[in-house]
Amino acid sequence: MTMNSLLSALVAAALAFPHIVGAFQVQPRTSVPLREKCILFASDMVETGLAISLEKPMGIVLEEVEEGQAMGVYVASLNEDGSAFNSEYKDQLVGLKLVSVMGTAVDQLNFDSVMDTIIEAPNPVNLEFKAMNEEEAESEAEDMYPVGTVVPITVLDGDSERVIEVKVGDNLRKSLLENNFEVYKGLKQKLGNCGGGGQCTFCATDFVSSEGWAERSDYEDSKLKKAPNARLACLNNVQGPATIRLS
Repeated sequence: MTMNSLLSALVAAALAFPHIVGAFQVQPRTSVPLREKCILFASDMVETGLAISLEKPMGIVLEEVEEGQAMGVYVASLNEDGSAFNSEYKDQLVGLKLVSVMGTAVDQLNFDSVMDTIIEAPNPVNLEFKAMNEEEAESEAEDMYPVGTVVPITVLDGDSERVIEVKVGDNLRKSLLENNFEVYKGLKQKLGNCGGGGQCTFCATDFVSSEGWAERSDYEDSKLKKAPNARLACLNNVQGPATIRLS
């Protein structure tokens, strides 16, 4: 069988069995073993990227490539209790730009439109990612506090006050849980939270003050209409120092 015939057969298999998705990237013409639910796609479909299928809740924390612009989103971090973190692709996803959801292009949408597309998608969700180009990477890097900078987060919880040190880029919800804060209070929240999917709003935290943080997204505005100073901890990576109050 010629190489063109082989690529055509692989593409035909992908169309015939849409539940089978996998990694794809330009590689030398060597033999590559097939994995369960994973095939190589033809290299001329996308220059470099990753296509996977994940169960909800995925636990993927997304951020805008450029604040307030319809330039898509990229993977900022992964929550440990999500399917993405527990997949074979966890070491590849962070830093990649989300290109499509269930075959629908999202690389030129704003944050809220991307979130709506993901929420409306069936389960499991087929996602396609690729590396950001130089312009997109530079947009991401233009922050007051570079990723990895250690900043103080003052947490007010009832009558107590505690300061924790967190790295810029770390997920806020995950950082609070790792420092033994009771993010979910009461049986309803403990049993009914969405696991960091941005849907239940139980991890909402009130921002008393902050420095270097962008305005919250329109998606959060729609989910937290009665709490104008609150943010969903699961959808926010630390951007700078802040004082927050747990609800």
